[in-house]
Formats: sequence, C-alpha cells, structure tokens
Amino acid sequence: MATQTPTAGDIDRLRERMQRMQDGVPRRALPTHPALAGLVQLRTGGSYEVDSATLALALMAGPSQAGEWCAVVGVPDFGAEAAAEAGVELSRTIVVPEPGEQWLEVTAALVDVVPLVVLRPPARVGEHVAEKLGARLRKRESALVALGPWPRCELRLSATEPQWDGVGLGHGHLRTRRLVVEARRGSAPPRRTALWFPADDGVLRRAPAPADVPGLHGPVAVRAAG
Repeated sequence: MATQTPTAGDIDRLRERMQRMQDGVPRRALPTHPALAGLVQLRTGGSYEVDSATLALALMAGPSQAGEWCAVVGVPDFGAEAAAEAGVELSRTIVVPEPGEQWLEVTAALVDVVPLVVLRPPARVGEHVAEKLGARLRKRESALVALGPWPRCELRLSATEPQWDGVGLGHGHLRTRRLVVEARRGSAPPRRTALWFPADDGVLRRAPAPADVPGLHGPVAVRAAG
C-alpha cells in the first residue's frame, strides 16, 4: 500500500487539532473584516503575529464592528483616528498605552474580560511566557495579536511594497495606499494579496491584484506602515 508523506501544513493542522483536544475547549471564530476574508480567521485560544500597527487594526476591525470588545496594550502611539478609519469602534476599545514592567499581568487581566487583545511586548518573549499566556487564552476564550515576534503563533502577517497615489509633479496630496500582504502559517508556503488602506474614501478595502506582483492570488490581506 502506498503511503503519503505529510506536508508541513498537515503537521501544523494536526498539532492544532491535538492542542484543542488536550484543552477540551471549543475554539470560537471571531468575526473577520471583509478585506481579510479568506486570509485569516481569528479563533479564541490562538495567537497571531503582525509586523505593523495597521495590520493589528485590520484584525481588530472585524470583531469590533460585530460588537466585541478589544484591548490594546503597550502601544503609546495608538492612533484613534486611524483605528476608526479601519473600522474599530473606539467606544468598545480599552487602551493601556504604557503598562511598564507589568505588561504581562495587564495583558493576562484583559484576556480574562475581552475576546481580542493586541499587545506590543517591551522585549522578545520567551516560549515559556508565550505558552503560559496561551493557556490563559484557551481557558478564557480570547485571542492575542502580537505586534512583533511571538513564539509558536498560528499565523504571521506581514506587508511589503506600499504604493501611495495622489501626489502629482510637486502638487496634490497622498490619497490612497496599496500594499501587498503575506500570510504565513507554520512552514507552509505563504499566500499573498493586495489591500487598499486607505482607499480613496479613507476605508480599508481589498485591492485588485497588481499585474507586476508575481504569485498574487485570492483573498489574503492587510498591512500599512505601523
């Protein structure tokens, strides 16, 4: 009988399934912004890594618009106007800009009460700390979006090739920005797509795939300068 060697994606999915079985806690899917549909599905109990504040805002937008509460920890330059333009409901957003040395305790406390926490840790996080917080995420049915490297995260989102439009020959102003975004899950091949943020009306929206970006396909998206 022929056997098939499991792919890296198969192994990642098996590891995730085993973790759910060990925890015995069902993982709830959080609402996703339409611009990200097909790329990422946030689930309670999981951690997700992004390389910019704009990506974090895009991930917050779906749950926030659906009525969920979100929290932001360790981001003193959190932009309320940019968050609102991305679709984040500020009246349901808790911001702790400078938690200091108590960042882990503050994050853990917020995990207990809101379904999505965005965290910019002050330093590189070790696997022991990440797993300790991961156990709390699973127990309290919350999800974590880390601004920066995070051990054993489920998905990594990054963006490249920003292109602004609106400035002519010495006149005009910046109006729109198109970005190419990569989504990486474990060692599986990345997926890429394009996003407008802001679009011509100032909102977050998927962009047509530019012809000059090879390998770009399907829904995947998000990013901007942090």
